[in-house]
Amino acid sequence: MTDALAVHYARALADAVFAAHSGLKPEEAVQQLRDAEALLVSSADLQKVLLSPAVPKSRKVALLTALADKLGLHRIIKNFLLVVITHRRTRELGKMRVEFERVVDDRLGWISAEIESARELTGEQRQQIERVLGARLGKYIRAHYRVDPNLLGGVRARVASREYDATLRSKLETMRYQLMGSLH
Repeated sequence: MTDALAVHYARALADAVFAAHSGLKPEEAVQQLRDAEALLVSSADLQKVLLSPAVPKSRKVALLTALADKLGLHRIIKNFLLVVITHRRTRELGKMRVEFERVVDDRLGWISAEIESARELTGEQRQQIERVLGARLGKYIRAHYRVDPNLLGGVRARVASREYDATLRSKLETMRYQLMGSLH
């Protein structure tokens, strides 16, 4: 399956969730889809049944309906999963979930950011970074932090296709280029 198809399924689900009177909050939809995916990938036997062309669609539908009811899934998520299974797209559910989360974040005004630092940041430092990035981009920041001791000091953030580099290594490189330029 191409990523375009995952995007198509994700947008269709988001349209249903964001529709007036859907009765399902986007954050709840994300969590329910995560829970359903986790359940479906947790059992090799369950995967075999759902992926096997030898198992009739009616049995797959009955099994998924029972599992959805047991998990307490909202009808929109349940119906989405039924469409995925009946269209033989079960293998791509993970891609669809990732795309759905991205679409939901986008519609709610959130953007994902990968933030690296030389050491663990305090809560206050994280809030400040998220506030500055959010103000610059006009969106709420959903930050994913990682420690990279090779940075020496400072912070590097990747948001969409942009990189903001406030690391010590970057500043040293800039100084080196400036010094080299003044020598020539």
